[in-house]
Amino acid sequence: MLVGYGVKLGTTKRRQRKSTAAPPPDPAPPAPAPAEARVSPPPVQPSGGQAPGTESTPATVPAGTGNGQVLAKPPVRKLAKELGVDLAGIAGTGPGGSITREDVQGAAQGAAQPPAWPAGGAVLREERIAVRGVRRHTAAAVSASAFTAPHVTEFLQVDVTASMAAVRRLRDLAEFDGLRVSPLLLVAKALLVAVSRHPMINSSWDEQAQEIVVKHYVNLGIAAATERGLIVPNIKDAHLLSLPGLARALADLTATARAGKAQPADLTGGTITITNVGVFGVDAGTPILTPGEAAILAFGQVREMPWVHQGQVAVRQVTTLSLSFDHRIVDGDLGSAFLRDVGAMLADPVAMLAWS
Repeated sequence: MLVGYGVKLGTTKRRQRKSTAAPPPDPAPPAPAPAEARVSPPPVQPSGGQAPGTESTPATVPAGTGNGQVLAKPPVRKLAKELGVDLAGIAGTGPGGSITREDVQGAAQGAAQPPAWPAGGAVLREERIAVRGVRRHTAAAVSASAFTAPHVTEFLQVDVTASMAAVRRLRDLAEFDGLRVSPLLLVAKALLVAVSRHPMINSSWDEQAQEIVVKHYVNLGIAAATERGLIVPNIKDAHLLSLPGLARALADLTATARAGKAQPADLTGGTITITNVGVFGVDAGTPILTPGEAAILAFGQVREMPWVHQGQVAVRQVTTLSLSFDHRIVDGDLGSAFLRDVGAMLADPVAMLAWS
């Protein structure tokens, strides 16, 4: 009845109150279902506190009335529509088996769960690993280095076919008997020779004194990946070693680091570092400086590539060198000259002998 339209003429009846004793009988029984679709209701067992003749809806059966309608209040139906939940598939836990907001929210959360992993054992979706020991120290060190020293990285591709041939020849010499001779040996030697030609690359920045400290000795760091994390032990006074002595020191350092037996003295005092990313099948990278050092050289994988050699395109063995340096100490001219010299000695090992 709309306001202002008056009252409908005629007698009016008071709306009858709903009886709480028993529901009124249905005006007409529903049509019988086909034989194959009929479901017999479970027998009603009277129990203490429950009047005979009343039924309780099991919690495992979806709530509904005899004519297939779901028992749910309008706000609950609206929530189900917003969450995309089908009320017909929810078992109500409310009075008389009605569906509550909690039932709808629980069904929505269950639908949002990702599909189960295939059979064969439970798999953890997440794992937390405590950051401590070597990994914690490394994380703090590289973070301090990355945000303290302004990094610059340069790249150089080098034809190392002659160096690879020299490595094979060194393995046959008696001086290297029992030693593992790898391309890293010549990279380390080339770096040491280049440091002697460009001493400023082997230095550190003293923030408190506002000075550059040039080291006239080389404690050569070799980055090593271990089960405990990344560590950088160094070979003390590597510039004084012969080539066989350098090979032996590299082998001992690598074995000690991987066995987890590196001592604190082995991990401190480095002046310049090499990281061999080529062993992981990587061509190049932008390495972060070891704290307190001015440069780090990344040695990429050696692989066959088409290369212009003596005016002709040929398949040659090529690698990529990456040099990161502290731009407060090393400018582009010095960094480029140092990287160029290392590359020249790897392209022609004879130059390494001439400049030593």
